[in-house]
Amino acid sequence: MEALNLSAVEIKAFVPARDFELSKQFYQAVGFTLAFAAEDIAYFRHGDCSFLLQNFFAVEHADNFLMHLLVENVEDWYRHVENQRIRERFAVKIEPPADRPWAMRDFLLVDPSGVLWRIAQNTPKQESE
Repeated sequence: MEALNLSAVEIKAFVPARDFELSKQFYQAVGFTLAFAAEDIAYFRHGDCSFLLQNFFAVEHADNFLMHLLVENVEDWYRHVENQRIRERFAVKIEPPADRPWAMRDFLLVDPSGVLWRIAQNTPKQESE
């Protein structure tokens, strides 16, 4: 039987945007690089992480869309978001970093379309007594 190469190279989510131009500005301010943009799609990346922003919006879709970004230092990311005045500039919701029971510390960031981001770092697992 012939061996098959089922290696994967990348996976990207298509993130919805209510206001495509505003969302592009938002993601650049958060720290992503706009690598490519066309009328209906924009490719964003940060290091080896990337996603596609689509010029498409359905409230039911956006309100149930969640992105998770695993970072090395969540406190630095939170400070960056605060320093960029993301909350004030884009009228979005941000919650400060907190330790989670699933061995992560994260903060919540909601984009201008209602997409929820959890920006997190791993933390040591606590031994139960």
